Amino acid sequence: MTPELLSPTLPTVNVEVLRARCATCSMHQLCLPMGLDMGDMDRLDQIIGRRRKIARGVSLFRIGDAFQNLYAIRLGHFKTYQINPGGEEQVTGFQMAGELLGMDAISADRHHCNAVALEDSEVCEIPFSSLEQLLGNMPTLLRHFHRMMSQEITREQSVMLLLGNMQATQRFAAFIVNLASRYEARGYSGSNFQLRMSREEIGNYLGLTIESISRLLSKFKKEGWLRVSNREIEILQPAKLKAITAGTDICK
Repeated sequence: MTPELLSPTLPTVNVEVLRARCATCSMHQLCLPMGLDMGDMDRLDQIIGRRRKIARGVSLFRIGDAFQNLYAIRLGHFKTYQINPGGEEQVTGFQMAGELLGMDAISADRHHCNAVALEDSEVCEIPFSSLEQLLGNMPTLLRHFHRMMSQEITREQSVMLLLGNMQATQRFAAFIVNLASRYEARGYSGSNFQLRMSREEIGNYLGLTIESISRLLSKFKKEGWLRVSNREIEILQPAKLKAITAGTDICK
């Protein structure tokens, strides 16, 4: 990147580096810097490596890759997946801006899943060895990191519940409600958004066929719960979807 010269008497300043600072990132209230004061945020800035662009369909990391970095998603969406014993892809999650990728590798120093961009995306690389040292000196950052790990565990448990006990209608409603709440937390509309993943990928994640997902979309549209146009979703009856998700209004 070509630095811009601000003044003949001043050193050159890389504008992209300035824009990459945690304090100026729109996701900093959801990501690692959440709750940090400016001094601590500066210390975190110093260990964060390059910002990395990942084109749609390109892997950020693969199963078996050595663990070096965590990745804070700055822009875009990803999916993570494993390969089942039959050699088929099993989607394990969909991640969006403000979330961390790579925590699967902390225990064994190897990644246990593949992470692929669902659209042109951008991540901040966080060398884990440097982060560990910083966590030891910054209790606020350590508490927030533990909170993020706990959220990841809770998310995985929710998926197990989703696949184990919920009917198809309930699974799909829960999926839409979850996406809506995550978009809303990021300052986007929680009632009108675009699905970044395909119907096949949604079905794979929920343990349903692509035909089932198409039928559910048609059903939700016919009942007046959603407005659907290709991948554009508008939630028309959020209370109804939340009731279905909670199991207080099960529709077969």
